[in-house]
Amino acid sequence: MIKKILIVDDHFIVRSGMSLLLENEIDSVQIFGANDFQEALAECGKVSFDLVILDINLPGGKKCYMVDDLRELQNDVKILIFSAHEEEIYAFRYIQAGANGYLNKLSDSDTIVKAVKTVLEGGKYISTDILDKFIAFSQHKRESNNPLEDLTHREFEIAELLVKGYGNLEIANELDIKMTTVSTHKLNIFKKTHITNIIELSELFKKFKG
Repeated sequence: MIKKILIVDDHFIVRSGMSLLLENEIDSVQIFGANDFQEALAECGKVSFDLVILDINLPGGKKCYMVDDLRELQNDVKILIFSAHEEEIYAFRYIQAGANGYLNKLSDSDTIVKAVKTVLEGGKYISTDILDKFIAFSQHKRESNNPLEDLTHREFEIAELLVKGYGNLEIANELDIKMTTVSTHKLNIFKKTHITNIIELSELFKKFKG
């Protein structure tokens, strides 16, 4: 079966170089390209992709929230972040946001191919150094027993607004997202934190963030 890959980067040389590498090294792939994030969303509205290779700094992009926006269109699509930014600062943030991997643009061709194959096959890709940091953070989470740490960036942002008294419509307008998206995130927040109402959510914020 042909694997369809979308490369989202505003530099033509990056898209063309990645396309050539992947077509030469991975069997049965079809490569698509997008110059900015709006074009990426448009492509995802037309074609079902197996993998999106996504730069961080894109015209029209919204940092970590691009992961949510792509998954709204294609819930099961795999996302590999491909960035020149330092892994130590950004990898953890994007994996938390739901990306399947983080790859530095300075990586050699063998590493790039390995990362793409790993994510396509259903795994996650991060460097060994970053993996060690994830393990340490997971240990910290188990010890802290703070349910708010299980929330994604978008979920935490919405939780903060809920605690401030915002309604679903106000949150949708504030974050420029759909009301159905707010409702879905709200359900996920309640499920992850094991609560049933805003009062309990406020108590969690007082306990762990106050």
